[in-house]
Amino acid sequence: MTMIAHLQGVVVTKTVERVVVDVHGVGSQVVVPLSTYYVLPDLQEHVTLLTTMYVRADTLRLYGFATPDEQDVFERLISVASVGPRVALTMLSSLSAADLRQAIAQADTRRLQAIPGVGRKTAERVVLELQDTMAALDLTKAGPSQPGMTADEQVMHDVVSALLNLGYRHNEAEKAVRATRAQQEGSPTLEVLLKDALQALGRSA
Repeated sequence: MTMIAHLQGVVVTKTVERVVVDVHGVGSQVVVPLSTYYVLPDLQEHVTLLTTMYVRADTLRLYGFATPDEQDVFERLISVASVGPRVALTMLSSLSAADLRQAIAQADTRRLQAIPGVGRKTAERVVLELQDTMAALDLTKAGPSQPGMTADEQVMHDVVSALLNLGYRHNEAEKAVRATRAQQEGSPTLEVLLKDALQALGRSA
């Protein structure tokens, strides 16, 4: 089966749930979240959508996204057993991709449960399976290596930067990282220190 990575064509139909894109005379129906619908061009104008094909025994459906971030979050959400495409789209329609990453990374199950169709068990499962991954995604935003820092100091600096990207204040991020590091032996990796710091912040919330 050919996997369709993206579509470029003309918008011939669009609703809040789906869009039909004419690609050289072939109309492809794509299901989209509200975040993508809001940025769709007018009818008969050109559009480019990133796409994810969802295949099950009785289902073959194409989902479209305006940004790589939306697509990435969607694909991670549907990897969770209790989250299907419909729930994942509802989540992306209720919160931005960045806000979803932040809520999951911070284990903010209340915020997730406020989304229609997301109950307590689903919210907890999403956090359990994706918290570390979502937090690590923001590490790419951490600053470059600082001159004069030891390897251990650089890891602490990067974890503080990642926490700032997740919305924590500088003072609480730095305090949590230093307190967490003081309890660890050896030289923990960035991922381990971040995970432990997030747990410490969660306990103090």
